[in-house]
Amino acid sequence: MLLVEKPFDGVAVVTLNRPEAMNALSKALRQALRQAMVELDADPEVKVIVLTGAGERAFTAGLDLKELSSDPLGMGAANTTDPAENPARALLATRKPIIGAINGVAITGGFEVALACDVLICSTNARFADTHARVGITPGWGLSQKLSRVIGPYRAKELSLTGNFLDARTAYEWGLANRVVEPGELMEAALTLARQMADIEADMLVGYKAMIDDGYETTLAEGLKLEHERSLAHNVEVTPEMVAARREKVQARGRSQ
Repeated sequence: MLLVEKPFDGVAVVTLNRPEAMNALSKALRQALRQAMVELDADPEVKVIVLTGAGERAFTAGLDLKELSSDPLGMGAANTTDPAENPARALLATRKPIIGAINGVAITGGFEVALACDVLICSTNARFADTHARVGITPGWGLSQKLSRVIGPYRAKELSLTGNFLDARTAYEWGLANRVVEPGELMEAALTLARQMADIEADMLVGYKAMIDDGYETTLAEGLKLEHERSLAHNVEVTPEMVAARREKVQARGRSQ
């Protein structure tokens, strides 16, 4: 149902493994995802997490509608703030960077899970759709607010008020995806990026991600103040010797690129 692997130092791969159900987020899968994220966030050997879906058809089709149709209390999952039931919250509560490797469709709740990742690498098979309005469910995992902040309100309204699919290339052009690659290259691209991030010290990854996220939720003026405060608190601990020790490595990496 959920696979967790550590292909190399510093990186964990979490796979939603219900390909026969388009990796739909059943209650059991949501709870397993939450537990995995808590454990990986606490694991000192893991710096970066890659999240993907099994197969090539779907990243995840969102909530398991078949399960919901037979559970009179199931709809509570659509707007709960409990990370054990709300996978977007489970991802957002994770301090470490999460790379979404979007291998197929990310529909409705699945779209919300994708939006909770920090970086999205898409295969050419990837497609996004918000079918909340067509199903008659109001989003509760963040889509109505986060999508408009990523691609703008006009494009967000076009998607959400039609339920139309957005292909991978357009998602890239609209700023939703960081890059698009062929299906056979997806995991390699995601793991390469994860390895590059994992080369950074763990506390810097966590602190810098938090500074970007926390600042983005405020005004520019408040964000600049936040950066100044955290910069002062962190940089006072940095010595010239620490900078010198890293300088040669940084310069060599720059020349190689």
